[in-house]
Amino acid sequence: MEYLLHIDTSASNGVVALSASGQVVAAEPIADSRSQAAEINGLIDAVCSAAGITLRQLAGVAVCAGPGSYTGLRIGLATAKAICYIHEIPLFAHNKLALMAHQCLRGNPGYEEYTAVIPAREAEYFLAVYDMEMNERVAPVHITREDLASERLNREKNKCVVVSTMALAEDVAVLGGYMVNGEILDIAQWAMYAHQQYKCNGSVNLATAEPFYLKQVYTHNSKKNNDL
Repeated sequence: MEYLLHIDTSASNGVVALSASGQVVAAEPIADSRSQAAEINGLIDAVCSAAGITLRQLAGVAVCAGPGSYTGLRIGLATAKAICYIHEIPLFAHNKLALMAHQCLRGNPGYEEYTAVIPAREAEYFLAVYDMEMNERVAPVHITREDLASERLNREKNKCVVVSTMALAEDVAVLGGYMVNGEILDIAQWAMYAHQQYKCNGSVNLATAEPFYLKQVYTHNSKKNNDL
């Protein structure tokens, strides 16, 4: 049995979960982003206890490495890396845009392209485009509201768009295509995706792994909002 720990602290609705050979066996939600640092270790213990295993039995750790909350991404990745270092197991750093597109593809097959969209700040978005084989057509990028219109002009295809509900409907409507709500990651789909990555040796280098910020992190000297 190949146990993978899953950590998502990229947004206000986070989760810690455990999967066994691609099937979820335990999951604990993180309802408040302000409590992520305080709760995460206890939630890891809880999912392992629910499955009757210890951290030593993990085959690897899959973390949602962004884009998303700057503070949340640091908490999640730091925790994941510490577990991997201590137990000498691989780390799988997954881009949230790819995870959104993958679960959209599984639930809505048959489209030529799958476009994932997450709001960054007001009038700004993170976007990536994948084909039905999950190959990148447009690598994850930080764009403005005006860029969304260009994205449609450049890519007129039979496509499905998976988007966070926090995005403005009038903004993403310009993309065209069939719209799907992708606000919360489907843990069952993530478990299958992570297991595929594990079988294909798709781990990242522990020493160099960093969150997928995709944009400049602002400080209080420039802009007060440094959370996306």
